[in-house]
Amino acid sequence: MNVEIYSDGGARGNPGPAGIGGVIRSGGNIIATYYEYIGEATNNQAEYRAVLRGLEEAKKLGAINIQFVLDSELVVSQLRREYKVKNRDLATLFVQIWNISQQFKSVKYRWVPRERNYEADALVNKAIDGVL
Repeated sequence: MNVEIYSDGGARGNPGPAGIGGVIRSGGNIIATYYEYIGEATNNQAEYRAVLRGLEEAKKLGAINIQFVLDSELVVSQLRREYKVKNRDLATLFVQIWNISQQFKSVKYRWVPRERNYEADALVNKAIDGVL
């Protein structure tokens, strides 16, 4: 199964209360969503955690090929290995993502402007609003 995962993570303050969200589509149809309050984190940590959770959900669904869609240009560039990951916390998350990614035939990352990732962004806010 091929899936497209629109994922997002965000923090109110940087760092601050943070959440993650994602919308998983197959054939253009939404087949799953996820969102979670993750406590205090930076925006980039939340973005990475959203991708990690997306991979875990895709594995449960039996996905083979994954196309992530994110609105963080930095995170996309790091996950594509175009930029180095210098932050220790992000490097740990990067390794976790890399290891899980090896279980799929392909995992790709694409950047889109924030306004094209509104569904995942809404789930991030739902996660944070549910706690605050």
